[in-house]
Amino acid sequence: MESIYLKTLCSVLDTGSFSGAAKELNITQSAVSQRVKFLEEHFDATLIDRSGGKLTLTEAGEIVVKKALQILAIEKELADELLSRGSKSRLSLCCTPTFGIVYLPRVLNLFFMANTSDVDFKFIILSPAQALKGVAEHDFDMAVIEHCGALHLAGASVLRLPDDEMTFIASPELRLSAPDVTLEELQHHRIIARREGCSSRCLLVENLTQFGTGLGGFRSVTIYDDLYLTLQSVVSKRGTAFVSRSLVKDYVRRGEITEHRVPGFRNFRSRSLVFNPERIATPLAASFKDCVLNVFDHHSAL
Repeated sequence: MESIYLKTLCSVLDTGSFSGAAKELNITQSAVSQRVKFLEEHFDATLIDRSGGKLTLTEAGEIVVKKALQILAIEKELADELLSRGSKSRLSLCCTPTFGIVYLPRVLNLFFMANTSDVDFKFIILSPAQALKGVAEHDFDMAVIEHCGALHLAGASVLRLPDDEMTFIASPELRLSAPDVTLEELQHHRIIARREGCSSRCLLVENLTQFGTGLGGFRSVTIYDDLYLTLQSVVSKRGTAFVSRSLVKDYVRRGEITEHRVPGFRNFRSRSLVFNPERIATPLAASFKDCVLNVFDHHSAL
C-alpha cells in the first residue's frame, strides 16, 4: 500500500474535513474521498464516522491513524537518512505563484551559476498556508510567500523581503478612470479573483470590507487559480483583477493593460522568506538565500 493513502487519512483528521484535506494536499475533494474509501475497503472497516456534524474517527480509524503516523515518521526518517548519504546536494523550495513567475527564474539563474556541482532541486508552487505547513513539517527547506499580516511560526525563521505592491488592472477598452478609479466604477464589471487562501484575495477582501462591501458587490465574480489565465482574460476584456504590479509591467508597457488604484485601498502585501534554521546554515541553502536577496536588491535599484 502506498503511504499517500495513510497521509490522506491523517490530513482529513488534521483539517477536520475532506475539503480541508484536499486543499492541504493540493488534490480534489473527490480524490480524498476515493483514498479514504480505498483504506476502508482494504481494512474492511469504517474509519471515519460521517454521521455527526463533525468528522470523527471510529475505533478502527483510531488504530489505523496511530499506526499511520508511526509509518509516516519512519518513512521520513528513512528518506532523510538515505538522502544524507547521497553524493548530490539537495535543496527544496516552495513558493507562491507571483514569486515563482516573476522572480524565481532570475534567482535560479544566479543560483545555478554559483553552484556548478550537481544539485537536486525540488520546487513546487502552493498557497501560503500550504507552503508554511511544508516548511514546518520539513517537506521543504524554505519557502517564499506573499502574505497578509505577521507570521508567527514555531520552529521556523522568517526573513522579511520587500513588500509586494498590488494594483487593479483592466483592458484599456473598458475606459476606466486612471490612475485613480472609484470602487463603484470597478464594481460595474466582473472581478477575476483567486481562490480562498491566496493572499491577493485576502487583501482584496480586507479592503472591500473596509468600504462596507464584498466580492458580491461586483457585477459578477470569476475564480481562477491560474495567473496567466487571469491576465489573458483581462486583456480580452472579460473583467478586472487585483494583482501584483510586478506581474503586469510588460503588459502595461505594451498598452495591453491599464493600471488603476482605489484611493483608500491598502495596496501592499508582505513577502517573506521562511526557512528551517538548521537547513539555512548549509552552504547550498545559504547560497540560495543570497540569490533571493540579490534579485530583490537589483529589482529595487531599477
